[in-house]
Amino acid sequence: MITSNVYLTFKGNCREAFEFYRSVFGGDFEVINTFAEMPPQEGMPPMPDEHKSLIMHVTLPLGENSRIMGSDTTDFFSPDFTVGNNFAISIGHEDPSKGEAYFNALAEGGKVIMPYAKTFWGAYFGQCTDQFGIKWMVNCEIPAEERMSTSANAES
Repeated sequence: MITSNVYLTFKGNCREAFEFYRSVFGGDFEVINTFAEMPPQEGMPPMPDEHKSLIMHVTLPLGENSRIMGSDTTDFFSPDFTVGNNFAISIGHEDPSKGEAYFNALAEGGKVIMPYAKTFWGAYFGQCTDQFGIKWMVNCEIPAEERMSTSANAES
């Protein structure tokens, strides 16, 4: 089954915005992580200390199959940030190969921002802008059997 949610990006005030949304819609955050929790990325400069407390990802459920998600950005991550272009459509699927097919089709004629690949948070993820200028995020959880075989191989 495919899912679709809105993903919002903020310039350092994601936590404040999501606390407001939670006060409006109620509920609890499903996930809230800061950039301090992100492992170092090969080829990337070290993250400035003042960015570590910013929100890397937050999810607020609005109903059984609906969520708003978000994160912070700074000039370090996104020097061309403009209010009005600070959202993306996030889709997911239980089959990572379907997710890859969606990602490749959406990226065709557009621009790949982050190639579709396995991530440290246990999913396959890619981000692109389609040929019409719409930003997309494709996030597909790694199946349990693949996670188990990967961790078994790491222990060998």
